[in-house]
Amino acid sequence: MKNFFWWCAGADDTILEKCSKSEHIKYAGVGATVLFTGLLASISGGYALYTVFDSVPMAVAFGLFWGAVIFNLDRFIVSTIRKEGKFWKELLMVTPRILLALVLAVVISKPLELKIFDKEIQAVLKEKQAELAIQHKSLVNQQFAEVDSVKSEIAGIREEVAAKLEERNRLYEALAAEADGTGGTGKIGKGPIYEEKKLQYDKVDEELKLLQADAQQRILLREQRIAELMKQYDETVAEGQESFQNYDGLMARISALDELPWLPVFFITLLFICLETAPIFTKLISSKGPYDDILKGIEHERTTQEMQRVAERQKQYDTRTAVAEAKFSSRMDYEIDAKREEERIKSDAHLEVVRESAAVWKERKLKDIHRSPNTAAEILNDNEENGYYQW
Repeated sequence: MKNFFWWCAGADDTILEKCSKSEHIKYAGVGATVLFTGLLASISGGYALYTVFDSVPMAVAFGLFWGAVIFNLDRFIVSTIRKEGKFWKELLMVTPRILLALVLAVVISKPLELKIFDKEIQAVLKEKQAELAIQHKSLVNQQFAEVDSVKSEIAGIREEVAAKLEERNRLYEALAAEADGTGGTGKIGKGPIYEEKKLQYDKVDEELKLLQADAQQRILLREQRIAELMKQYDETVAEGQESFQNYDGLMARISALDELPWLPVFFITLLFICLETAPIFTKLISSKGPYDDILKGIEHERTTQEMQRVAERQKQYDTRTAVAEAKFSSRMDYEIDAKREEERIKSDAHLEVVRESAAVWKERKLKDIHRSPNTAAEILNDNEENGYYQW
């Protein structure tokens, strides 16, 4: 277990074996802090994915992966911190690592905050769902304003029928009064006035019957249209209600968390920031020990050895370069000398050829002179310049 915690801290166990027990305890504590931070991140990441996909296998797999990532990052950060006995210098050196740890702490803490304040978040979500339902219903009512228009048309048709019915009833009362003498001319019986009113009554009664039949058909069509619109209205409202009931995803929960009082949420976040940055500050506030001195000596020795090997390789390279340059220079000098010798031989051969040619030319001309006395004059006047070169 001790060696495992040392490995979690990114420490060299061969060096720690040479150190005192206090160094063993210190690096075991640092390693345990790194391990527990990774476990906390694993739980947080698994819960965050579970709230999104509602799948236990996926949540477990992602939680293990996320915890391994955070564990590896923390282990890397802690293992790269070198103790030199100067706190502010070390703090300046680890500032980027602290910023990275703060980001990781916020990421880790958010899902766990959602779980801690789950009841309060559920209350906020229900209020938000009710608010969204009201807004959606209002929007749907605006979209289905045709229902009110059709209802108004039906009311207008019924008012039209009622007005015609009232007119017919008024004519009937006048007709009855004319017949019994209580109105109109005041004469009892069915006289010409009665017949005239009867015709008017019959006309209005026929119009009423036609209007009632037509109104019934028109109202029926409009009631069917209202039924269709109300069916669409109910379906749209039901779809909206279903979507609002599912309004509990990760982003919705985070938004609801932001609406809660900031102080409790802030302290929870601060707690996780302390937990996440604990490995760094544990390593930072610890005093410089034998492990750091031995590690520094080993790193310095290895650096020196590597620098020596680099210098040796550089010398070997310089030697090979110098030898190659010397070979090239020697070969170039040899080729220059060979070229000079070649040109000298060619020049000597050419000179010898010229001399032989001149001797042959001289011998031939002397023979020509001996054959004829006039040949000498012809030779002197033949306007040849370097004639022997033309042979």
